[in-house]
Amino acid sequence: MRSFELIDAVELVDGVLQLTVASAAAGTAMDAVLVSACTEALRALGTDVGAVLLTGSGPNFCAGGNLQNFSESDDRGAYLHEMADGLHDFVRALAASPVPVVAAVQGWAAGAGMSLVCSADIAIGGPSTTMRSAYPRVGLSPDGGITWLLPRIVGAGRAREILLTDTVIGAEEAVRLGLLSRTVPDDEIRSEALRVARSFIDGPRATYASMRRLLAQSPDAPLHEQLDAERDGIAAAANSRTGREGVDAFVAKRKPDFRSVN
Repeated sequence: MRSFELIDAVELVDGVLQLTVASAAAGTAMDAVLVSACTEALRALGTDVGAVLLTGSGPNFCAGGNLQNFSESDDRGAYLHEMADGLHDFVRALAASPVPVVAAVQGWAAGAGMSLVCSADIAIGGPSTTMRSAYPRVGLSPDGGITWLLPRIVGAGRAREILLTDTVIGAEEAVRLGLLSRTVPDDEIRSEALRVARSFIDGPRATYASMRRLLAQSPDAPLHEQLDAERDGIAAAANSRTGREGVDAFVAKRKPDFRSVN
């Protein structure tokens, strides 16, 4: 794992790579420099990382792009093209992560912030958590992968309604729709998300990576192709160090030591 100058944005603690996607200094708007540092960190993942935690600093997870900076640009189209490129590199890196991605979603997750929540495997929120695409409000079309991710979470029809009507989604509705995994008290969001992330550290990392690949391809794969992929995956796992340790531990009635084979 390489060192990073932006330690406030990227921090490795006890096997969890903690990525801060928005800064309180900018009203928890997304910061291109922070996002770039987070992308670099994901691309440099090593065996010392067992999970990724996405969080924002301040009262909100991420309030979307910095419209103040955008409005001051001489060429707004070029500005947003560059910003979207950087954001989409980050989304691609999250999708390619071999380890689970957990999000601590406090306060608002709007615009690209909502897109990043949709990119997480597990999202922990609280009573104050609120989501909104926010794009119609400012006359812009979506980015961050939300038009691909959201329909796969809530269904195509509901995704159209949420995006076109700029629906404000509270915490209970977000859980019902599957945007949030669950909620805890607001002051426990980060600690619970960190606890969940840490729970993956000593687990079967090869298994998690295989699960993420299978789940990612399943919405577009015919059943027969998915069955073949599952067959090939479990057969490969059976001869892997992870699979051997898991099965041998089960037969021996002992706790598996996946850390030794990760």
